[in-house]
This record gives sequence, C-alpha cells and structure tokens, in this order.
Amino acid sequence: MQPSSRITPEGEDALAALRANPGGAVLGFDFDGTLAPIVDDPAAARAHPRAAAVLAALAPRVRALVVVTGRPAKTAVEYGGFEGIDGLVVLGQYGAERWESGALTSPEPPPGVAAVRAKLPRVLESAGAPPETFVEDKGRALAVHTRRCAEPQVALDRLRGIMDALAERHGLVVEPGRFVLELRPPGMDKGVALNTFVEETGRPSMLMFAGDDLGDLTAYDTVDALRADGVPGLKLCSGSTEVTALAERADLVVDGPDGVVAFLETLLPPSS
Repeated sequence: MQPSSRITPEGEDALAALRANPGGAVLGFDFDGTLAPIVDDPAAARAHPRAAAVLAALAPRVRALVVVTGRPAKTAVEYGGFEGIDGLVVLGQYGAERWESGALTSPEPPPGVAAVRAKLPRVLESAGAPPETFVEDKGRALAVHTRRCAEPQVALDRLRGIMDALAERHGLVVEPGRFVLELRPPGMDKGVALNTFVEETGRPSMLMFAGDDLGDLTAYDTVDALRADGVPGLKLCSGSTEVTALAERADLVVDGPDGVVAFLETLLPPSS
C-alpha cells in the first residue's frame, strides 16, 4: 500500500490531544522497519540517522517514549544510538527485557529455546531450506530469515508448518514477520508489553504506536482498546510493499523510517 498523507478523524483527534497536552502523551515505536530500515543482515541494521536526535528532543516534552521490539533490548539500544536519551524506555524480546536509564533487566530464557536452538540447523536441513536461509539468535528467541533467498516468500511458506510444529513441541510460538519466522516463548507480545507500560505510567492524554510488521498489530489493538476507553490514539504505519495489514488499520501511513522520522520532526517546535 502506498504511503498517504491522509489521516483518519480519530488520528486527527489524537494529534490535537498531543499538541494540547504533550506532557501527558505516550509515544511508542517498533524498531526494525519503523525507526531503522530493513536490511538483509539484521546485525547491520541501524536506526535512521535522525531517529535518536528526534527522540532525544521529544523525550522531555512527553510523558514517556517507549520502543517495543523483538530484538534484545541491549541490541536495540546499541543499534539505535539510544544510550543517554533520558526518558526513553526500550522493551526488548516483546517486553521480556527492559532497558531504562542505562540499566537492563533480562530474565533467563525458558528451556524450550535451548532445545530449539540445538535442533534448528538439522530441522532446516531436513526441510530442504534454501542455503540462503539463516538463523538469528536473539537469546530468548530464534528468528529464521528467508530474505536472502531467491524466492523469500516461497521459502517462508515452505517452512511455516515445520516451524510451527517445532515450536509447539518445545512450548514456544511462532511470530511471522517480513520474510522471517521467529520462535519465541508464549505469553508476551507487543500489545501486552505496551499495555503494561501504559498502566505503569498512568492514563495518558493520548497514545501513539508506530509499526510496520505483523507483530505490531497487537500494539495497534492496545491503541484501539484505550481509544474505546476514551484515550485518543494514533496508529502510525511505516509503510512498505511487503506488509499491508498495518496500513489497512493505520490512521496515517508514511514512507518507511524516513517518513516516521519526518513525522516526528513535525511534532517539535520550530526552534528544535
């Protein structure tokens, strides 16, 4: 779906609430595909060159900034250049980890992750996965990427049932994304993480979440739930041709991380 400058009436209401009372607003973000461009090698991902600066400028103006990501929190902080941004919280591994003010809280992964880690190479080989398929080890999760394959969607579809079965045998779930299947512990998703964070910070004057991939839909659900309870909400989509499900539910679609950062810069006073 193509990016659009059109915004829904609900989105307009949320922007009005943000401008009227920025100090009560909570702004949430995905990382990859939203604040950072998608790249073939996840280890090469870095935030948009203006992302850290605009977040640092927004932080003292709003109640809270939160990045909710499937990456380990420490990795997102490093790749984002977020160290030193006061007021920014990073919830990694779908909320299982928390980075705040330089301190990291990270529980031990469940045993199913270690079991899948040991079996995954053999399972992929037996499944006839293309040689370009690669595994990203996130500590508490394992992501199987097909982006480098000649036919990434075909490879992803071929592996989906096999990965579902492997995850189920070891008490994990599969989170699909942009040419990736992530095997991770159940019970946490971005919606749960965002809702828990909002409950901790108190009822906001408005809530925004910006995302780009299927895993961000649950965060949109949280925005919708709070909107139904009277909290203005804005669902911002970092648009791409690879995933359209978010664009179909968003209040505003922008052109990838470039568009997200440009939008955030409009929220700053002219002197910033």
